[in-house]
Amino acid sequence: MPMQTYSVQEIRNHLPRLLQDVASGCELIIMEDGKPMARILKIEKRKPMLRFGVLKGKARVSDDFDKPLPDDVLSGFEGD
Repeated sequence: MPMQTYSVQEIRNHLPRLLQDVASGCELIIMEDGKPMARILKIEKRKPMLRFGVLKGKARVSDDFDKPLPDDVLSGFEGD
């Protein structure tokens, strides 16, 4: 979306509408005395960073983790 410029007075008078514009992706520049003073833009959600090794030494996988389940446990997964 395009960048739009507004005076401080325009921001005061139209803030709710301008924030809707920002939410839809528009970037606003606030001008004071004809000079750009601030920029308002939508905060994008960040994907969480993967932190490799964070569970090192805290989790354990048994040696028989891939062993077939006993029949009594498997029967609990079967429908009628």
